[in-house]
Parts: sequence; C-alpha cells; structure tokens
Amino acid sequence: MKIVKGNLNCLKDLIPVFNGYRLFNGQSSDEEGAKNFLLARIQNEESVIYIAYMEDNPVGFVQLYPFFSSVGMQRAFILNDLFVDPACRKKGIGKALMKKAFQFCEAEKARFVILQTATNNHNAKALYEHMGMHIDNEYDNYIKYL
Repeated sequence: MKIVKGNLNCLKDLIPVFNGYRLFNGQSSDEEGAKNFLLARIQNEESVIYIAYMEDNPVGFVQLYPFFSSVGMQRAFILNDLFVDPACRKKGIGKALMKKAFQFCEAEKARFVILQTATNNHNAKALYEHMGMHIDNEYDNYIKYL
C-alpha cells in the first residue's frame, strides 16, 4: 500500500473513490460533479487529500478542511471524509490514511482535528477511538441545514 498527497495529477484516480464514498453515503452517482468539486478544492487549496493505493489502484482517501481556533489562535482541521473501498477493508488502509492525516495536522501545528460520524457507524467509531480520538462531551454541537 502507498499513500499519496492528492494533486491535479491524481484527480482521475480520486474521482471513482470519491464517487464511491458518495454512493456509500446514499447519494446518486455523479462522476462529473465529483470531478468539478474535487478540482475546485485542489485548485483553490481548500482541502488536503491523501489517496491510498494498492497495486496502483486507488482504494481509499481522506480529506481534511482547514479552519481556525480563535481561542487557541491556531489552525485546526475537519477530517470531513474518510473512505476505503468495501472490498479492501480490514487491511489497515483506513488506519494508514488517518495516521497520514494526523501527521500532516501535527506538521501544520494544528490545535486539533475534529470529525463527525453517524451514531450507528460502529466500525468507524472503533477505528477513531483506536487512533486516539474521543467523543467530546464538553461542547454541544448545533447544526442548521440550509
């Protein structure tokens, strides 16, 4: 397995796994939309993406979005997307992608990394906890969908 930082040269490899992620999350297939979305994120440097390959085939990715902690006066990151092709799970790919994401955030001197997951996503929650993340009981999260 190898992990590569996503860039314009990797876009064609990223599109099918990103589309697979969206399908996994109940969305319709839209490879053209995925291409345009990812192209904008990469060109505008609005996210950091790492892609996992097995035998030169893209099998997963992680995507981080930066934001800032005013209290800590530091950058922080949302680990917004983590996906491994279902046929390639249980091989340490998700763990390796998270490790790479955490290494990047540490190098950027980020205050923290945050993520959300479904309450019934027990496999992912077990991975996050194994990687040292914990549920934050100090703050309530609010959301308004627009």
